Amino acid sequence: MGLRIVADHVMKDAGALGWAEVGNREAALIERCASGDQAACAELVSGHERMVFQLALHLLGDRDEALDLSQEVFFSVFRTIHNFRGQSALKTWIYRIVINQARNRQRWWRRRHKSEQVSLDQHVASHGDLRQPGDDTSPDRAFARKQLAERLWGALDRLPFDQRTVIVLREIDGMSYDDIAFSLGVAVGTVKSRLTRARQTLRRQLQEVRA
Repeated sequence: MGLRIVADHVMKDAGALGWAEVGNREAALIERCASGDQAACAELVSGHERMVFQLALHLLGDRDEALDLSQEVFFSVFRTIHNFRGQSALKTWIYRIVINQARNRQRWWRRRHKSEQVSLDQHVASHGDLRQPGDDTSPDRAFARKQLAERLWGALDRLPFDQRTVIVLREIDGMSYDDIAFSLGVAVGTVKSRLTRARQTLRRQLQEVRA
């Protein structure tokens, strides 16, 4: 089922919003979605589907699982958007849903002893390497960058879920500590300590690979 038609299946019994102070355009979009406006729902999906998919991919490491999770996220968004109270930006609120559902899916895998490991080549193919568009780097430098990307993504995949999440949100998505804290439902101090541990673990893993 395409993400843009998710809204057709979930906009039922949406209530009126009672929160204050988000951006005018965003507030109007949310209100329209909560009232069952299908065009508004399609607009919300269009504006956030890439972000949702990329975050799910970074957290789960599997393209098919990320697509599946993305659809579940938008079902959840439209089922609960009437509860949104402007306590964060809409994007940050959606991030929180992605993270919670990704964490639940990881627990589901563990309970069934399901291995979701992918090869480093597959991971780099999904996420991309470190080469920038238009980069005319020599083949040798391009190969070295690919190897570095493989090591980085491999080390990221081996992090515990909470540490991997905070690294993705801070270093890849560039979120503020406050927004990360809201997305994870923890204090800012917890975000910083997890980030410190995650960086230390990544550094140690990369040093072991080089050794």
